[in-house]
Order: sequence, then C-alpha cells, then structure tokens
Amino acid sequence: MCEGWAFQIKGISPRLTPPKAGKPINAPVVQLDRALASEASRPGSTPGGRTNLCKTNLSNSMSILISCLKSCNICPRNCKVNRLEGKTGYCKTGLDFNVASYNVHHGEEPPISGINGSGTIFFANCNLSCVFCQNYPISQLGNGKSCNIEKLTEIMLELEQKGVHNINLVTPTHLAVQIAITIKKAKLQGLKIPIVYNTNGYDSVETLKTLDGLIDIYLPDAKYSKNTNSKKYSNASNYWQVNKKALIEMHRQVGELKINKDGIATRGLIIRHLLLPKNISGTKEVIRFIANKISKDTFVSFMAQYHPAYNAFKYKELNRKITAKEYSSAAQALDEFGITNGWVQEL
Repeated sequence: MCEGWAFQIKGISPRLTPPKAGKPINAPVVQLDRALASEASRPGSTPGGRTNLCKTNLSNSMSILISCLKSCNICPRNCKVNRLEGKTGYCKTGLDFNVASYNVHHGEEPPISGINGSGTIFFANCNLSCVFCQNYPISQLGNGKSCNIEKLTEIMLELEQKGVHNINLVTPTHLAVQIAITIKKAKLQGLKIPIVYNTNGYDSVETLKTLDGLIDIYLPDAKYSKNTNSKKYSNASNYWQVNKKALIEMHRQVGELKINKDGIATRGLIIRHLLLPKNISGTKEVIRFIANKISKDTFVSFMAQYHPAYNAFKYKELNRKITAKEYSSAAQALDEFGITNGWVQEL
C-alpha cells in the first residue's frame, strides 16, 4: 500500500481505497434510544445554541444531537431536513447511518499507520459529489450496513483491543454529532487512543467547534482553490471559502502535528492535497494559503496518485493521470512557500 511514496518533505501512503478485507457490519442493528431522544427534545431540555460537546454530559450531548438533526445544519449544505423522522438531505443519511467496513489499515501516512495500523471506520455517503472519487461505491453509492451510536461505540472499542494506534473516522462530516456522542460513550467505557477526523474538508466551522476537545488529529483534504472547479467536479460552489475557514479552525484546536518517540502521531493537523490534471486542484494557491494563513510548520500530505475513477471518464481533462511536468510544477510550490514538513508521493 505504501509503494510509490517517497521522501519526507523532511513518504505518505496512498489515499484510502475501497476496503476489500475489512470486517463488515453484520451485527443486529440496535435502534437509537427513542425514549432518550423524546426526552431530549422536550421544551427546555436542549441547551441553547451549538455547544461544545466535549464539555457536556452524555444526556445533554444527546439533546444537542436532537437539536441539530431536527433541522439539519451539520454541514455547509444546510439542508434543514428533519433527520429524526428519517428524512434525508444531500448526504442521504438520516438518524442512523451506514458503515461500509472497519479494519486495521496500514496504508495511511506513516505516523498514522505506524507499526500496528490505524483503526479505520469507513462511513457511507458524503456531502460532496466528486466525479473522480476512488471510494465511490461507499461515498456516492452508499454501500454499507446500517449502524448507530451503540454499535459504533462497540466498533471503536474492538479496534482499540486490536492494538491500533488510533481510531480513524473516514468521511465523518455528515455524522459529526453522532460521532461526537459515540466518542464520549467510548471514552466512558475506557477508550484511550487518539481520534482521527479524516474529512473531505467541506466542514462547517460551527460544527467543528462542537468537536473541540474530542478530536485529537484532524486529517482534512484541501481539494481546490477555485470554486468554479469545486462546483464542476464536486458540486460545491463555495468549497474554497468553507475549506479555508475549516482548516484554520482545525489548526486552532489541535495545532501542529505532534509525534511521539515511537514515530506515532498523538495530536495535530495533517492537510492532504491531491494533485489533479491540468492543475484543477489549484495547488499553488492551496500551499500559499497553508504557509501564510496557517503555518509553514504544517504537515502536508502531497498526493500524486490520481487516476480516473467513477465518472471521471466523462471529463476529458480528468480522464488521465497527471504528467511529470504537472507534478514538477506543483511540487515547486512546496519550496516556494517554505513547506518542509510532511510527505510527497512520486509518480
């Protein structure tokens, strides 16, 4: 899985691909405690406004969950649908959700995978519609088994027992509040290892603030620096504005990446940037922003592994891999703006 990854900008592993050997979710589905949900939604029981879930008890956290999902504004789509009633918006997800698989994964960035692997949990569906998505059976087609907070708590604890270095939540944005409550439940039951929030970067700052103190490592994408491209290829006309604010908030919460004496990440920010043909990703502006507005010490995962997948064949400009010239031109931005921490992938 790590083949093709090169030097530290002081290696990375390939971007996650649809898991083939992960453990499917076959356990019986236990519905969310409706009695608790009913109690939480009574007038006066919900704390006012969007609250930091790390600082609330479990009962109040459940109340916040109900408040957010009753007219969903968890992500920048702001669909305002009542997910408690099973209605779905852009992410096609109601109260409960689908998990495609969970497994010990060795193909992440070196300090995330380490020696023992990362405990990845692949959530189905997404709040973006990337036409080139390599994980499209999961993110776009919604493949997976029904799951909920109780089962997800069990999964986290099971992965920790396998000795993984962290719990790696893949595509978590549309489930942020359910995940936050799960983390709190798992910690009450003894979960100790770091939580990795592995996101596409199209995240609401308001929602991220509710996660402050619950997430140890943010692993977001910075996909585009041009909204015309994000609209055309991911159906998100405001991606860059949203993404910049989200990256700043993530950095505010966890700071620079911290790696222990064993080479394992314990806290901090890693920003992933996938190079696209014809500079569709707008690499120079992305790196400029990271260096000037976040920190030149930020760890960047510079990925050159793009290949046409899903509906990319419908777009001539995307229906090929990147060229050596495109790669070289993009890589110059790292030197130009003084980014020296992270990993790059060779062609």
